[in-house]
Amino acid sequence: MTQEEVVQAPVNFWGEHPATEAEYYAAQGAEGESSYFSTPDDGAGARSLFTRAWRPAGGTRPRALVFMVHGYGNDISWTFQSTAVFLARSGFACFAADLPGHGRSHGLRAFVPELEPAVADLLAFFRSVRRREEHAGLPCFLFGESMGGAICLLIHLRTPPEEWAGAVLVAPMCRISDRIRPPWPVPEILTLVARFAPTLPIVPTADLIEKSVKVPAKRLISARNPMRYNGRPRLGTVTELLRATDELGARLGEVTVPFLVVHGSADEVTDPAVSHALYEAAASKDKTIKMYDGMLHSMLFGEPDENIERVRGDIIAWLNERCTPAATS
Repeated sequence: MTQEEVVQAPVNFWGEHPATEAEYYAAQGAEGESSYFSTPDDGAGARSLFTRAWRPAGGTRPRALVFMVHGYGNDISWTFQSTAVFLARSGFACFAADLPGHGRSHGLRAFVPELEPAVADLLAFFRSVRRREEHAGLPCFLFGESMGGAICLLIHLRTPPEEWAGAVLVAPMCRISDRIRPPWPVPEILTLVARFAPTLPIVPTADLIEKSVKVPAKRLISARNPMRYNGRPRLGTVTELLRATDELGARLGEVTVPFLVVHGSADEVTDPAVSHALYEAAASKDKTIKMYDGMLHSMLFGEPDENIERVRGDIIAWLNERCTPAATS
């Protein structure tokens, strides 16, 4: 992908018109806002998370709250918004934050040396939203893409089971598969080196946009994201993801939350076989898995529109079946 091709991509992921986010939201039947959330001081000082909210237009009471988590190197202000806006138009209030080291939140870009503080920060934000008076009585769902799917499961495993009505996991990074995981002793060497130089961006990796996004024109849009991290993964981040996914992989049998997992059969970024392993191992009584033949990793933006509508339809049907009846105005 040449620099000229990237420059020619639209200023906003939806194109040049509408010119502003507010106009785009209104045209889509939604409303949106952004702000910063200060995390509780855990002794290391409060941290700042950039957050967004998307709601049904006109002040309509939402059917449920959906708490969304983006993937590695991504953020909540570019193509991630397309799914949130769709859900808001469909009657759900959605909330998300840029992870530490991502987007407009605090920290060195794409440096996540520990997921535990990130999980705690997200949970503090999500719970602050849940406590609002206007949200009383509404069911709450988790929604995660890729690494965000893993974080959703980690949140579930660290909270009371009744806290969440369900989780939607889109191509989740539940465990590093043997097909993708570096062979021994590479992880051990990376862990050792990361102790001395955790921020070094030296881990080789393939072009994630090329591997994730099927439609060429949408690759240009993805590459145009000014907040996306395009450098090599940092040592400390890679070793922490290996550690966290090892933990999660060993605890799949402890998952009890109702969940829908959707995955493309041609995904080369996260392994569809691991989603099958989650479905088989989870103790959840209410669990659904949907595999989509030939789809890549970016199922909710990078595919042809008809594929996106198919996945969206399955997600919205699953959510609608598990929340309160639509409010009448």
